[in-house]
Amino acid sequence: MRLTNVSQMQVQPGRLSSYSVRARTPAAGQGAQLPVSFDQNRHTSFGSRPGSWMAVAFYLPGHISQETLSIAWHIVIERHGTLRSVFTTDDDGAIHLNSTEMHPGSWTSLASEENPQALRAVLREHFDEVCQSFAEPSYRLCTVEDPTGTGDRQVIIGADHAHVDAWSLLVLARDIAACAQDITEGRTPGAQLPEVKDFAEHSAELAARPHPPEEITQRWREILEVGGQAMPSFPLDLGDISHPIPEVVEVRDVFDTEELTHVEEHAADHGVRLIAVAVSVMTRLAAELADKPFRAVFPVHSRYDPRWFNSVGWFITNSVLENAETDYRTSYSAVKEAIRLGSYPLGPIMAPYGGMPQEPGMFAMSWLDHRKLPVNVAEELSPQHVSAVIRTDGVMIWFVINEKGLHLRCRYPDTRQARRSMRTWLAGLVYGLRAPLEQLALRG
Repeated sequence: MRLTNVSQMQVQPGRLSSYSVRARTPAAGQGAQLPVSFDQNRHTSFGSRPGSWMAVAFYLPGHISQETLSIAWHIVIERHGTLRSVFTTDDDGAIHLNSTEMHPGSWTSLASEENPQALRAVLREHFDEVCQSFAEPSYRLCTVEDPTGTGDRQVIIGADHAHVDAWSLLVLARDIAACAQDITEGRTPGAQLPEVKDFAEHSAELAARPHPPEEITQRWREILEVGGQAMPSFPLDLGDISHPIPEVVEVRDVFDTEELTHVEEHAADHGVRLIAVAVSVMTRLAAELADKPFRAVFPVHSRYDPRWFNSVGWFITNSVLENAETDYRTSYSAVKEAIRLGSYPLGPIMAPYGGMPQEPGMFAMSWLDHRKLPVNVAEELSPQHVSAVIRTDGVMIWFVINEKGLHLRCRYPDTRQARRSMRTWLAGLVYGLRAPLEQLALRG
């Protein structure tokens, strides 16, 4: 799956349509109240806003009608409780999550365009409007039908981030494709899909856990103290980022399949995994360019049990990755420590700070290896993880690995200083990642 954003995604020309279900939320005090996770509360506390969504796009082989697709979508909604819940606020501003009923809706034609750029603009505007945190519901099913009406249909599912993470997008794509195929071929739709647990159960389970051990809370205190009582910031100059500004998004292809195999073998020869190589390279960059250790926010998933592998929800929490030595084993130890820190609920840890403290310039790196996930979407369906276009005051780098190799995506603020800093950082990062290939070539 390729990671991109809505202004750069691949979209076929044709008719863009959107299917909206009808939410019937119970009156106040009558519907079931669901637990709100730490990350959901943080996300929704910023209010409804454009650009808070993420999406998955892929092709369905064969001519599958809109009626079949909408039936399949309702089966998916019934499978996943988070798709049958909505966020609300009370008079005091407290955020609540309520279970609701979702009923059949209707298809709406949004545009018919031969120009992919125009279609992307319409899709962006649509998701910005309807996939907001407090929308009812906060997701949409869209399709692009080729002009002849006989080819494969491109499907795009957008949802506010409060209800989904990147892994969830894979689950949604798999489930709707399977259900649509079952309907087309006369089988009971979804009968072969695994049973799923609701994300609300996961949130309740985390809330019931005992307080993290003192060694963990102490480590977090040390991390935040080093960062000036905030999460890590990017070590190079980003210019004036006192307020979020338009983003720049760059996607760089780093390895093809064969090159990826060679560099992974290089890492294995040193007793580590590929991520240690990436951390080593960025540790060297931070030292050479800023005379600082490498520090970054590091998202880790909380699907710690197979029960959650096929569920839809926000199973991502944040940790921090710190490293000062460039050797692979130390870099790998830093990754393991970050994963351990992220295995404890953040709510009680961050309570003394009033939530996760961050300042403009926050730096984050995400590592996603699709080959190792128990849920995936076949590459022949041309899957894309589509982000929104936003304003930002920080830097985030995603490392994405699949059967085709490794590519990275970087988002940073559009300032003169940030462009210069990120050109230097990204060039050094790609060069450092590819350095083992040069060593292998010299030896060969």
